[in-house]
Amino acid sequence: MSNSDLLQRSLAAVWHPCSQMKQHAGASAASPMIPIARGKGVWLYDFDGHRYLDGISSWWVNLFGHCNPRINAALREQLDELEHVILAGCTHRPVVELSERLSALTGGTLGHCFYASDGASATEIALKMSFHSWRNGGWEDKTEFLCLSGSYHGETVGALAVTDVALFKDAYAPLIRAAATVPSPDARLAANGETPADVARRAAAALESHLEQHHRRIAALIVEPLIQCASGMAMYDPEYLRLARRLCDRYQVHLICDEIAVGCGRTGTFFAHQQAGIRPDFLCLSKGISGGYLPLSIVLTTDAVYAAFYDDRISRGFLHSHSYTGNALACRAALATLDIFAEDRVIDANRQLAEHLANGLRPLASHPRVSHLRQRGMIAAFDVLSDDGQFPERFHKQALAREILLRPIGNTVYFMPPYVLSHDECDFLVAGAIAALDAALAA
Repeated sequence: MSNSDLLQRSLAAVWHPCSQMKQHAGASAASPMIPIARGKGVWLYDFDGHRYLDGISSWWVNLFGHCNPRINAALREQLDELEHVILAGCTHRPVVELSERLSALTGGTLGHCFYASDGASATEIALKMSFHSWRNGGWEDKTEFLCLSGSYHGETVGALAVTDVALFKDAYAPLIRAAATVPSPDARLAANGETPADVARRAAAALESHLEQHHRRIAALIVEPLIQCASGMAMYDPEYLRLARRLCDRYQVHLICDEIAVGCGRTGTFFAHQQAGIRPDFLCLSKGISGGYLPLSIVLTTDAVYAAFYDDRISRGFLHSHSYTGNALACRAALATLDIFAEDRVIDANRQLAEHLANGLRPLASHPRVSHLRQRGMIAAFDVLSDDGQFPERFHKQALAREILLRPIGNTVYFMPPYVLSHDECDFLVAGAIAALDAALAA
């Protein structure tokens, strides 16, 4: 098969996500589609033999490279034992072991795991669980939610309620019961002389004011800890999480940490919220938890929330499900992923790799068209000063021409590579991105 053969068939039969399909059509497509034949490590290969370094971990999911032999071996073994079984009334070893290990990573404070398939579903589960637990406890007025300005938590109708990105939300506004928004602690919003911690405290003060007035009706505040990814990798100081946790406790509001993108080591600790020294009431995981292999999401929560549903009456149970809840293969992939974290001391190794990435990007700090060069662990980003609206497409094309897969969010170029990136591959990624930036700006 050739690239052109697969492209023609794909454009005719497949409706691709998060895409304007017209931009993919034709030889001079504004956004060229890449036909992928196989992957190995950090590299993707098309049918004509071209390669691309996966600088975004295939939408932030791939932690340890494509076709990782250790995850492959675990899945082959699991295939001969159990592929799937209904989780309502049945259980199996991978889902039990995964739940135990994830709970242990929270020090046992989040001891109950509820399973789904994707990040948006995890968001909806956490929202429903928060609302329902308050209702079961006699707090029937707590029916509303809070999110940060610029937040993104998924694209189902329920998840869009706590998403504040107009591109995804506006078309469906009549269907959505929107949450209230409070100011983001985005460090880029600093006034002259303000530190990121100052911005965090200013945003927390606005949160306090809102909670003081409305806490009786608010079930939960949902945040992406440390980085609001889809709104342009907005990074903020851990002080905001510390203050938000304190305020949620004071006003009896749940705190939901959406670590779908920022968990599993991306920010320098296994869970991003650890850097603030707090624990949420709900923790949402997906993307990297299965190593990028299979759809899986998990919501972890506390004994207190679990106890609110523990009753003789079925109506007080949490009646949420889908057919592939707790899929054995997906759970086994997640267990293999956790094994790699433990056996390879990945968090420690990532600190060295993150420092190497930072050193490579340092020259961009003085680039005349770059602002807010920033990094948190294995996520780095910078904003590009361009107002013609076509920069993202031009940069994407220029990066592909240099064997790199990067997809800017608006004028924000970001890096979220797999953790198995070598120093030489890291240098290749950075050099190619800088060259693509200059070429895109010159076009």
